[in-house]
Formats: sequence, structure tokens, C-alpha cells
Amino acid sequence: MSYSYSKIIIKPILTEKAVDQQQINNYAFEVSARADKISIMKAIHEKYNVWPIQVNTVNVKGKMTRYGKTMGQTKNWKKAIVYLKKGDKIELLLKGQEASKKNK
Repeated sequence: MSYSYSKIIIKPILTEKAVDQQQINNYAFEVSARADKISIMKAIHEKYNVWPIQVNTVNVKGKMTRYGKTMGQTKNWKKAIVYLKKGDKIELLLKGQEASKKNK
């Protein structure tokens, strides 16, 4: 897959569980559904300048939801969990941290 990293990495996942995992160098990202593990590793290296030691991917099925009388489904998406070496780090800002840094 020869896309740029901006098309492979959609956004970081900043849930409570994902933020706790960052302390042990595990980072979660929403990635393109067509991305494979090798292209995800290259995209992480291009964007954050660190080489992951391992990438796990999960295809997340969309949830059923109601739109008035009709039933619908949220979109399916792919999650990548990226493992880094002990000294490496990726700086991801949480929404609350962005606001506090702007105020300083």
C-alpha cells in the first residue's frame, strides 16, 4: 500500500483505556481499513519518527443504531495498536491538555 501517512493514520484513539496503555508504550490509532501492518509501521515512522516493534490490528464492527423508525449501523473501522521500544515515545495531546497549553 503506497499511500502517504495522512491517508493511513486517520486519528489517534484517546479513550481512558488507550491513554493508560500509553504509559507502557502502547498506542492506539484509527487507521484506513485497507492498511496492512507494514504500511502502518512505515506511516508511524514517517509521522512520529519512531519505529514500532509490533503492530496489532483489529477490525471493529459498527454498532446497530436507530435513526427514528429505521435501524441503521455505524461504520466499520480498523484499529491499530502500536508497540514501541522502552525509550521511544509519541506525543499525543488530549483535548484538555491542548486548552491548558493555549492558556499558558
